[in-house]
Amino acid sequence: MRARRVRDGLRGWGGVGAMAVVCALALTCVLLLPLTTGSRGDGSTGLAGPRIAEGTAAADSECTDPEKQTLPPSGADGATIAAIKARKGEKRKLIVGVDQNSYRWGYRDPNNAGAELEGFDIDLVRRIARDILGDPKAVQFKAIPTNQRIPALQEHRVDMVVRTMTITCKRIGQVAFSAPYFKTGQQVLAPKSSKIDGYDGTLAGKKVCTAASSTANGQLTEDRKAGRIPKNVNLETVVPNQLDCLVRLQLGEVDAVVTDGALAASQAAQDPTVTLKGGPFTTEYYGVAMNAKASDLVSRVNRILVEYRADGWQTSYDRWLSATLGPDAGLSKPPAPVYLRKS
Repeated sequence: MRARRVRDGLRGWGGVGAMAVVCALALTCVLLLPLTTGSRGDGSTGLAGPRIAEGTAAADSECTDPEKQTLPPSGADGATIAAIKARKGEKRKLIVGVDQNSYRWGYRDPNNAGAELEGFDIDLVRRIARDILGDPKAVQFKAIPTNQRIPALQEHRVDMVVRTMTITCKRIGQVAFSAPYFKTGQQVLAPKSSKIDGYDGTLAGKKVCTAASSTANGQLTEDRKAGRIPKNVNLETVVPNQLDCLVRLQLGEVDAVVTDGALAASQAAQDPTVTLKGGPFTTEYYGVAMNAKASDLVSRVNRILVEYRADGWQTSYDRWLSATLGPDAGLSKPPAPVYLRKS
C-alpha cells in the first residue's frame, strides 16, 4: 500500500522524488546563506468523540486579538528605513525571509525560465520593495525554514519575514507584526483513502506531522494535553520545514499533516493522492513580521497594506490562489485593520 502511495504520488508537482530534492536544496540554501548581522539597535540588517469546535490559535491567556496589536500606518522614514535606503550599489535591497517551496505562495517553478521565486507572498514582497526603494526587484530573498523565522529577525539577518506567518500572542512578544494580510485556519491533510475525517477522534493512534515552531505544533500539543483530541495522537514527527511533512506523508511515514488550510490546499494540488479532511478548526491571520524595534518599518508596511488591499491583493489572489482555494476570495480576505499598539 505504501509503495502504491509513493508511486501515485509521483504525479502532481514533481512527486516525491522532486519534493525530496527540493527540500534538500532548500535546506542546503539556508545553510549556505550568509548570516548578515547589522546594527542591533535599530532593526537594520547588515479524544474519540465529537468534532472539535472552531476556536483560535493557542495563545497566552492574557492576550486577545493579537492581529490588532500593531502600529498605525505611516509613510515616514525612521531609523530602520533610513538604514535600508542607505545601502549602496548591489546591496541596496530589501532583505526578506521567504519560503521557496510553498506552492503558489513562495516557490520556484522549474517550468519557468530562470525559476525565479513567485507566488502570493512574493507579490507582496515586491510591492513593499517598490514603495520603500522604488523598485519591485530590489529584494534579496533569503530562504528561511519555519523554525528560523523569528531568530532571523531577532539576529537581524533579514529586514522582514513574509512567509505565511501566523500572528500569535506568543510571537508578538518576540517580533513585531503588520496588520493581517490573509485569513486562514488550521486543517488536517491526509491520504484520500484514509479513514481520518478531520480534527476529531479519528486521529486516535495516528502519527501526525507538524513543523517546529509552527502554530499547528503548539495547537496540537495543547489540545492533546487538554483532552480536546485523543491522548494517543502521536506528535513525535516534527520537522524544520512544513513541506517536509508532505514528503513524510507521501512516503507513508506519517498518517496526517496539520498545517494552515491555505498551505494544505496548495499541497493537495501538488499531490492528487492527498486531500483536506474536515474544515478549519482555528481562525488565524498571516502578517508581515519584523524586528520588535523596527517601529517605522511596521508603520510603513501597514500603510502599504492599506493600498495593497484596495489595489493588488485581489489580482494576486486570482493569479495564485483561486485555483486551490476557489474563485471567491471572501473567506481569505483579512478583516479591516485595527491598530492598538501605541509604540
